[in-house]
Amino acid sequence: MQLKTDEAPFARRSPLGAFLKSEAAGGVLLMISAALALIIANSPVAPLYFATLGSYVAGLSILHWINDALMAVFFLLVGLEIKRELLEGQLSTWSRRALPGIAALGGMVVPALIFLALTRGDAVAMRGWAIPAATDIAFALGVLALLGSRVPVSLKIFLTALAILDDLGAVIIIALFYTKGLSLPMLGLAGACIVGLIVLNRLHVTKLWAYLGLGALLWFFVLKSGVHATLAGVALALTIPIGDGSDSDEPEHSPLHTLEHWLHPYVAFLIVPIFGFANAGVSFTGMTPASALAPVPLGIALGLFLGKQIGVFGFSWLAIRAGLAAMPAQANTLQLYGVALLCGIGFTMSLFI
Repeated sequence: MQLKTDEAPFARRSPLGAFLKSEAAGGVLLMISAALALIIANSPVAPLYFATLGSYVAGLSILHWINDALMAVFFLLVGLEIKRELLEGQLSTWSRRALPGIAALGGMVVPALIFLALTRGDAVAMRGWAIPAATDIAFALGVLALLGSRVPVSLKIFLTALAILDDLGAVIIIALFYTKGLSLPMLGLAGACIVGLIVLNRLHVTKLWAYLGLGALLWFFVLKSGVHATLAGVALALTIPIGDGSDSDEPEHSPLHTLEHWLHPYVAFLIVPIFGFANAGVSFTGMTPASALAPVPLGIALGLFLGKQIGVFGFSWLAIRAGLAAMPAQANTLQLYGVALLCGIGFTMSLFI
């Protein structure tokens, strides 16, 4: 049974247009949620805010349910978007695909080097080198969405692809360097689920319930393995078929488009604002100029602010100049730099380091 909504299921507006429209409105809601969280976290009701997020339900804290479960759905949606762009959109050529990968590499390496340079000599502090390496995709896209049509669609796709690769890199770093006791049996079961999803795709199965059911099992096994569970959302997205095996290219014949259309409002107006409210509540109690300039916080701040700009923009510019990648369509160098600046938003993956 395919998922449906009450509205006309597939207007002539492209799925990408629908995604960006909902993201623009959702971006405003995200900023409001984040601002509200900051206010509450520095108010007399802050203890209640933090206690609620730390409360356990079914073995996980509420904060982890948000970051591991709800955000897996977010990553499912952006993964669907990236798959479609890889097959028939802005990332359909190798030169366009190369740029996000090269930018993501620069955006991880340079911030880590800056952090290590500022914390050298302190073995404990240096273990946090990966903290400034991650881009917060939800906040970065939310800020970019506020600019609306002034930003070329190609740049939004570039940022989405870059941030996904960045977060996947962070997941790998966390698994290799910061996770103790990875469960190999659970990883094996997760791998079996991925194989099952690939088999469904190869057999041209188009029923979404089959993919979503196996995807739920995949999420559970990834969670129990010790790897960040949002990875399951991306893996599931890449196996959802874009067509139904017929000759029609209409969106209603595409399981991928159907799922995208159904998920858009829930992600933009529910999941992302909840994520912002749960993660943006930073308490400034006890913070002084001296503590802010200590090696670790300074390394994180400069790694995110300067490192991301230098890494993302620098690697991208060099790749374009060398002919290894192409500038996103209808974008210019200044706009590319602006996207690099947005990549300095990063704390979700950093929470797990």
